[in-house]
Amino acid sequence: MTSKFPKIHVAALILCISGLAFAQSESVFPRPAGLERDVNFWVSIFSKYSTNEGVLHDNRNLAIVYETVPLPNNASRRTRQRTSGNRRKHYQAILRTLADGKRDNLSTEEQHVLDLWPVDVTNEELAAAVGRIRFQLGLSDRFREGLQRAGRWRDHVNAEFTRLGVPTALGALPHVESSYNPDARSHVGASGIWQFTRSTGRRFMQVDHVLDERNDPFLATTAAAKLLAYNYSITGNWPMAITAYNHGLSGARRAMRRHGDTAYVDILRNYNGRTFGFASRNFYVAFLAAMQIDQDPQKYFPGVVPEKPTDYSNFQLTAFVAADELASALKVSERDIARHNPALQATIWQGSKYLPKNYAVRLPTNMLGAPLPDLIAGMPEDALYAKQLPDLFHTVARGDTLSEIADTYETRVSTLVALNALGSRHRIRIGQQIRLPAAGPAPVTVASAPVATATEPPPPPPVEVIADAPAIATIEMPEEESPGALADQVSDFIGGLQAALLSDPSDYSVGDDLTIEVHSLETLGHYADWLGLKTQRLRDINGLAFRTPVVVGQRIKLDFGIVNTESFENLRANFHRQQQDTFFRNHTITGVTEHVVRRGESISILSLRKYDVPVWLFRQYNPELDLDSVQPGTRLNFPILVRNSSG
Repeated sequence: MTSKFPKIHVAALILCISGLAFAQSESVFPRPAGLERDVNFWVSIFSKYSTNEGVLHDNRNLAIVYETVPLPNNASRRTRQRTSGNRRKHYQAILRTLADGKRDNLSTEEQHVLDLWPVDVTNEELAAAVGRIRFQLGLSDRFREGLQRAGRWRDHVNAEFTRLGVPTALGALPHVESSYNPDARSHVGASGIWQFTRSTGRRFMQVDHVLDERNDPFLATTAAAKLLAYNYSITGNWPMAITAYNHGLSGARRAMRRHGDTAYVDILRNYNGRTFGFASRNFYVAFLAAMQIDQDPQKYFPGVVPEKPTDYSNFQLTAFVAADELASALKVSERDIARHNPALQATIWQGSKYLPKNYAVRLPTNMLGAPLPDLIAGMPEDALYAKQLPDLFHTVARGDTLSEIADTYETRVSTLVALNALGSRHRIRIGQQIRLPAAGPAPVTVASAPVATATEPPPPPPVEVIADAPAIATIEMPEEESPGALADQVSDFIGGLQAALLSDPSDYSVGDDLTIEVHSLETLGHYADWLGLKTQRLRDINGLAFRTPVVVGQRIKLDFGIVNTESFENLRANFHRQQQDTFFRNHTITGVTEHVVRRGESISILSLRKYDVPVWLFRQYNPELDLDSVQPGTRLNFPILVRNSSG
């Protein structure tokens, strides 16, 4: 089924959403009857069952709950898996018996299981259900804690969402993502109350080794509003904009093209995208459940009291400042500064970086003996620095590759290999200290037992080997899906590349006819490399003359005789991930502007000269635009970019 996505203009978007911002109506967040059982399931998970218990249920029909499974207090994940796994096997055996056709002389438990299904359930349906039993941990205690914590930031969330034209009811989303826990971290590297991955976060915030604004609820909230508004501008409705927050814009658009723009029940029930797993399928209905509780918390958690927001003082630094000198001037501890400024990275507290110029320091007003601007203004001149400290070492984090580290510090992989005497550019370890050019060559070791010094960190333990520019690993459905907040489950269902391209609406998939749409930055040479072919082979099957370039937007046929379609898609997505990651290390999107095309104007001139936006990014903000049919009067969206400056 095909669909034509609505063209949402920036001005119209703001006017449209602003009028609906406070209307928690069916038209804003539809709740079709076909999804009611799913919403009710998540309401019970969020409000009825605690983390000391969970339920075994069918992962497609959430109304079918086989059993409540009690767990020991503070049970480990392994204990939860073992306990629920044993009960799962028990119900699988019962389902197999019923699927064999047994209907008479049933035991009490067999009758119980059969009664959960419609009276006309077939043996085939019961057989299929054997592989669909899933364990979900209860979350009521976490949700209560989230309702309490949310009070610290909810006024800010409402104000920022209203300012940016986003429905304030979306402030319930962190209950699903993180239980409003600012220290939440996921296995795919998502961080903070809004659970931004590094790649998505970098589009709207600064995320590097000096500042990680994902961890600051105030800064991340503004970014979340921008991301949600962007998703809405592409999808045209909130259910799919919210689904895209978890599953990615490209996948959401594919689902809409296949089933219909607003066929929410059909999409969430029947769309079978390769990475559209349980978490993505349930993200919108879990949000509806969280919103229901969030709007009437006393009904579900009588007596819950939200924490009061802190009265903060803020001041934007006009120079680079050392953490210890700032603490001394403010007469507070570095720990206090860190607690209220969670965007500041460990490099600042280790003394290898200054707080960056233009950073807005935030501290509770009652913690200060004088107005914050006055205290900072009283710092001695020699405590204010015009330049940032140079980078000497990089600590390898999960997901880092040597090429990405080289890009970040504007050096070459070969230089890092030489400086660090690496045996292979493909083997670095989490926690490893990578020497950077500013540190100079490693000192020559003359003693048999080397002594760690301030300039030469000790060798790290061999925690984990990661590969440079890895291909996507195949993500399989685990026997026990990750418990906890729904965001914790994302890592079980999506690979690193999908997480990195969540905000990219481009379709990098191969069509059923083995054709692809050409995207910006791609050439026939790229396709040939990814397919293991000669470029001339692709020219021959597409009737392209020598030196004829491919054109963005055209479809070309490929030959998958050597490489399969999934491997090709992975290599292609990895290429775009690397390009986008490099760009967003240095640029942040702060807003969107609309441009009405005039006679004589072209997309390339407007993008590259007037708005200084690469064409690939322009296309992401105008994915339905036919580049060959741009006429005077056409309305275009251009992201507003600023360069990062923490170093």
